[in-house]
Amino acid sequence: MSALAVGDVVAERTVHLTRDSLVRYAGASGDFNPIHYRDDVAETVGLPGVLAHGMLTMGLAVETIVPWLGDSGRILEYGVRFTRPVLVDAATGAEVSVVAKVGAITEDAVRVDLTVTHADTTVLGKAQVRVRVG
Repeated sequence: MSALAVGDVVAERTVHLTRDSLVRYAGASGDFNPIHYRDDVAETVGLPGVLAHGMLTMGLAVETIVPWLGDSGRILEYGVRFTRPVLVDAATGAEVSVVAKVGAITEDAVRVDLTVTHADTTVLGKAQVRVRVG
């Protein structure tokens, strides 16, 4: 990490989510809200369709930097704002893209800014991870 500069891209990836992904996450998290797997329920409450769990989106975003870090234990702090939902189509699923850039560098930590998008729309705002240097 010693040769880092603000603006450097340290990691990026695209994750394909399916309805099966949502059901698996529901089982792991215990969040069985039907807006995450039933179109009829989502539409009844005014949503445009089935939504990915916010915490699933948040988790896959931060996991993007773990290979670069080499150890997830170096993550000191992580926060996001949920700005837009990720709609997961029954047939085609959804693509979530993450770009991780160095936002700031201090003596003991690096702030990594995550840009998380779906369908050309930012879905997590102010997604920032502070990681320990060295």
